[in-house]
Order: sequence, then C-alpha cells, then structure tokens
Amino acid sequence: MIVGHDVRMASELLSRIRDDLNTAMKARDQVTVSTLRMVLSAAQVASVAGDEAVELGDAEVIGVLRSEAKRRAEAAELYDGAGRTEQAAAERAEAEVIERYLPAALDEAALAAIVAEEVAAAVAAGQEGPKAMGQVIRAVRNRAGDGADGGRVAAAVKAALGS
Repeated sequence: MIVGHDVRMASELLSRIRDDLNTAMKARDQVTVSTLRMVLSAAQVASVAGDEAVELGDAEVIGVLRSEAKRRAEAAELYDGAGRTEQAAAERAEAEVIERYLPAALDEAALAAIVAEEVAAAVAAGQEGPKAMGQVIRAVRNRAGDGADGGRVAAAVKAALGS
C-alpha cells in the first residue's frame, strides 16, 4: 500500500481490494499480493492523472481493472508467441486475480439481443449502415454498462450493421 501520499480513493471496491490484500499477505499468497498492490498503484496513478487529484468511484476503478486485465491478457499472448510459457502462465494468474473484482460479463446472446434492439431503433430513426455505428455503440454501452467491454460492443455492432 502507498504510505505517506494523499490517497484519494473513496471507492467501496478499492476498500475491498485493500482488505483482500491484507488477507492475502497473511496467507502469504504472493501472486494475489503482488497483483493487488499493482492494482492499487494503478488506481493511485489514475486518481492523480488529471490536473488535480480526484477520488475514484467504483466505475473508474472498474476502468482501471479492465485496463490492467487487458494488459495481462496481451502480455500472456506475447509470451505464448515467444514460447515463454512460464511468463504467460504468470500473466494469466494475475489476470484471474483482477477478474475477481470485475462485474460479470454479458454473455454473447444477451449482448446480441441488445445490439439487435438498438440497431432496429436506429433504423426506425432513419440511421442505417456505418452512419449509425456511433449512435448504436453509445446506446448499447449505456444499456450493457460494465457487462461488456468496448471492443466486444464495437465488434457486435459492426457485425450487426454489416459495416
């Protein structure tokens, strides 16, 4: 944990992560300890990234967690491609720890249903094809919330619009 700094994080999720870090330290679970320390550090960096320090809410913390999970997944792929299976496994283990704190992902069928409804609404409003993409993506993101990352939403909308 960062000591001696003005840590501006009022998130319940961050409190849970700190509590889990203490538990992992007592259990001597090194993967969880190092991963949660990294998450707390990334959240600290995010809280002071702008012109002035801000308190992170759960939504911002989830954004930090998604970013860190994505980094771990990309690193694991790179390590696999280079034949470095031990490092890839370590990255995946860290990703698993991070995923404990992310909301459950929307399954493909639920996401497809939301996309279909929003595409139909856009068509009814006179928007079709690539011109409707931004509007539909925004609407799907609003409805899906934290249940689907932007890449999945964009790919599903693009496929539905035939772009």
